[in-house]
Amino acid sequence: MHPLHKFHYCPVCGSAHFEVNNEKSKRCRACGFTYYFNSCAATVAFILNSRDELLVCRRAKEPAKGTLDLPGGFIDMYETGEEGVSREVKEETGLTVGQARYLFSLPNTYLYSDFLVHTLDQFFLCTVDESAPLQALDDVAESWWVPLADIDPALFGLDSVREGVKRFLKNHKR
Repeated sequence: MHPLHKFHYCPVCGSAHFEVNNEKSKRCRACGFTYYFNSCAATVAFILNSRDELLVCRRAKEPAKGTLDLPGGFIDMYETGEEGVSREVKEETGLTVGQARYLFSLPNTYLYSDFLVHTLDQFFLCTVDESAPLQALDDVAESWWVPLADIDPALFGLDSVREGVKRFLKNHKR
């Protein structure tokens, strides 16, 4: 089912005449408002230490609870991608990002409260002070460093993160 089917009333005037306009939008027959359903922006952080180990996390919540993940999450309104990834890394690991360099993006879907959210996940290579204490905060059950040679992308539970890890490992210069 397309996510637009969950929207029954016009968000502007409240009319029930909120109808499918095309595959990406609904239009209100009462007031003329057209709503386009677009992807939400999200971030993912690749954090390497000086021993060429990647910081990985275990998901504490659904979707994909218990699987591997990388720090990241949704970008808040009025944030840049760099600000969003820095905030998410701090919220999930306690680490402060010194630099965030954009690498690539991948589309994804994320099931939240029985609603399929379409996202555009932006991947960043981030630096942190690796001597700072690593914590498992927010929606992270645990965090640790893993040598790149030991990373198995199949263990990452979210589709875009799994694909992103494959791409990162393929392109990372050791």
